[in-house]
Amino acid sequence: MITILTPAFNRAHTLLRLFESLQVQTLKTFEWLIVDDGSTDHTELLVEKLKSLHSGFPIRYIYQSNGGKHVAINKGANKALGNWVFIVDSDDALTQDAIQALSLEIDKVGETGATGICFRKAYFNESIIGKSYFGDEPKFMHPTAAGEYFKGDLAYIFRTEELINHPFPVFKGEKFVPELYVWNLIGDDGPVWFIPEKAIYLCEYLADGYTANFKKNLRKNPKGFGIFYRNQFLREKSWILKIKCSIRAMQCLFYSTVSR
Repeated sequence: MITILTPAFNRAHTLLRLFESLQVQTLKTFEWLIVDDGSTDHTELLVEKLKSLHSGFPIRYIYQSNGGKHVAINKGANKALGNWVFIVDSDDALTQDAIQALSLEIDKVGETGATGICFRKAYFNESIIGKSYFGDEPKFMHPTAAGEYFKGDLAYIFRTEELINHPFPVFKGEKFVPELYVWNLIGDDGPVWFIPEKAIYLCEYLADGYTANFKKNLRKNPKGFGIFYRNQFLREKSWILKIKCSIRAMQCLFYSTVSR
């Protein structure tokens, strides 16, 4: 079984859209695990209502005090019942064939040692995010190399034990660590299977999301970003990218030493 893990913070107004996309899946061999990161918008009441709608798949709800998405992922991975975890944000959705497509790829990778599987993300108008490689065959890649290759956000699914073995670091007073930091550690354990032309994840970038508020998040979470950029410096092959990582790491060091 697959666990669809959704960290949620005050997203009751978008969770219904995600639920509806799960309800119409052509294959329902999954559970939906919602980790509520301290919401104040009655998310729990909404989830209880959704449970009563005969969805055809189990829905579980866990509450935690507000600690950030990364903390919610840590908790969700440890509570997941599935062998694979698919992190789907609370303001996004899946294509109707997402679980079926994922299940087919899980069967393909079998005992290859793959630590994860990755599909493309698309906007809600179904245009793929990043560069398109029409006709490109699936391949094993490392997350850092994939980010440079595809030039856009990707939909990762990882073996549950990999997320448990590589939890996000938690820093007091901070609520964010870039996901690529952990994805890279998982990729170090074994290759990730990438499907270049299949989008199963639909998303949009909201005004209050992390992408739209990068500079603010960097100032608020310098230790979380700092550990990522220091690690990324060692991974990048291009000196231009190494210099960029160095500059960001120095910014993080500065922000961590001044009062916030």
